[in-house]
Amino acid sequence: MSRYSQSRHSRRSESKCRGSSLIEVMLAVALMAVTALGLIAGQLWTAREARAMSMREHAAWIADSVAEAMSAPSAGDSAIRQWGARATVLLPHGEASVGDNGGVSAARVTWTSLRDMPHSDDVIDKPASCGGADLPVGSSCVALAFAK
Repeated sequence: MSRYSQSRHSRRSESKCRGSSLIEVMLAVALMAVTALGLIAGQLWTAREARAMSMREHAAWIADSVAEAMSAPSAGDSAIRQWGARATVLLPHGEASVGDNGGVSAARVTWTSLRDMPHSDDVIDKPASCGGADLPVGSSCVALAFAK
């Protein structure tokens, strides 16, 4: 083979490789972008769920404290006011109350869900009702039954 035919042959193979390398790079960048967006979405979902879980944990803690305070004979409205104030501080528009239903009392803590929180219908482990109370849309509740 002559020198001319060898160089011409190598130029053809180089031009074919240049185009396919550019396509491979574009596909790799697109794949990395989609993967990064998926990871970011997963992190945001995890952060929202952690915040919602923290609010439910605070509410359960307050409801347990109200139920424990109500078992003492001298406790009453003062305990509910104290824990209601604590609920207001820890939860957005938080309220603590005690209701009686057929000899069984229930300590109930309600709060307003934040806009970026999962909707109450999206929560998997949410109970069907909150001690028989009807809640407005956008509210969450924890109820703890106890005997006096």
